[in-house]
Amino acid sequence: MANYDVIIIGAGPGGYVSAIRCAQLGLKTAVVEGRETLGGTCLNVGCIPSKALLHATHMLHEAEHNFADMGLKGKTPSVDWPQMKSYKSDVVGQNTGGIEFLFKKNKIDWIKGWASIPAAGKVQVGDDVHEAKNIVIASGSVPSSLPGVEIDEKIVVTSTGALELPKVPKKMVVIGAGVIGLELGSVYARLGSEVTVVEYMDAVCPGMDKDVQRTFKRVLEKQGLKFIMGAAVQGVETTKSKAKVKYQPKKGGDEEMIDADVVLVATGRKPYADGLGLDALGVKMTERGQIATDAQWRTNVPGVYAIGDVIEGPMLAHKAEDEGMAVAEVIAGKHGHVNYGVIPGVVYTTPEVATVGATEDALKAEGRKVKVGKFNFMGNARAKAVHQGEGFAKIIVDAETDRVLGAAIIGPAAGDMIHEICVAMEFGASAEDIALTCHAHPTYSEAVREAALACGDGAIHA
Repeated sequence: MANYDVIIIGAGPGGYVSAIRCAQLGLKTAVVEGRETLGGTCLNVGCIPSKALLHATHMLHEAEHNFADMGLKGKTPSVDWPQMKSYKSDVVGQNTGGIEFLFKKNKIDWIKGWASIPAAGKVQVGDDVHEAKNIVIASGSVPSSLPGVEIDEKIVVTSTGALELPKVPKKMVVIGAGVIGLELGSVYARLGSEVTVVEYMDAVCPGMDKDVQRTFKRVLEKQGLKFIMGAAVQGVETTKSKAKVKYQPKKGGDEEMIDADVVLVATGRKPYADGLGLDALGVKMTERGQIATDAQWRTNVPGVYAIGDVIEGPMLAHKAEDEGMAVAEVIAGKHGHVNYGVIPGVVYTTPEVATVGATEDALKAEGRKVKVGKFNFMGNARAKAVHQGEGFAKIIVDAETDRVLGAAIIGPAAGDMIHEICVAMEFGASAEDIALTCHAHPTYSEAVREAALACGDGAIHA
């Protein structure tokens, strides 16, 4: 078998990005991946296919609700669900094929199969044992479930099954009001499903800025989603074609029941390292089942590193990518760096929701004195022109230094606009720095500048 400088286990965003950076730094690199295509969960059954469906159903929403107002007259399009799924699959194929091209371009070997690590410096795939000076575990995560909820990917589905339903259900119950549940719930609501979201906590997207939580829930309710908050799911009963979701108010009360054609379990994800042989290898794990690493992504076993969803931190593709590049730099003898304080999070609904840094409540709980600048998109000319005047941009700064500590945006293109604030935070910028930067008119980004102005003497268009 060939000897490598680096073998990476897993070809998701963390793994494939790490492999490319390793190859660019002159390291002989291989990636072990058992799927038929590269890209991991994100490209195959996660981020990318869900964005295709979000886009397609947003276009449907525009045709149904806004075209006539804009003078676009005609019959409202009907939904060809098999064709929409085919479009989604084409998008996935283009992206996974692109990674295969990048592997060939960078002379990265794809070892097809499932890996185990029988000893430090050795990776077994099938009957073959490959040797590597360094091993990077980037095996990702899988959907987690609840006690009493058995997933069959037909009636009770995870995000994977929700992307491949044979038909649009009349009634869908989503367990969990996090990013995945709200994105896919909004897809099916636009397609005509009656969507009810059952959430244990008292707010959507737990941990997010409270202003955003309130506005976000209200907007989604206007779009037809129903919410049952503060409810603990007790179990799901299924027949051949239906399901009943049992839940109990966490404040007390009788058990209640809700009918569904499909139940989407969106209660988060858990690290996946099954079959790698980490116990026998002696790899230290955290109490939450993650691989324990130091500041250079090293495990306690020499030459074995870990990145992405399988270690601590937010389970985000771009966090894994950053770690993938950084660990490659470390292995090549350079300095790898990830600024965990500036990792944006985005919900790709309409409107989009994007956050970065600390929340107002978290900073106040620490005893920090802060100023908050907020600007509503109803004051933004471009947003109003495209029927997206709901939402706001919000910037939180240190009251004494004016340094930007965090931000939240709910509105059009929030997922793209948040990066202006990310760059500002990387440079230690103040709100005044953003406010003094000329922004093109008319753009959505002017709302960010207005929020920055609101941290000082006041926004112009508020």
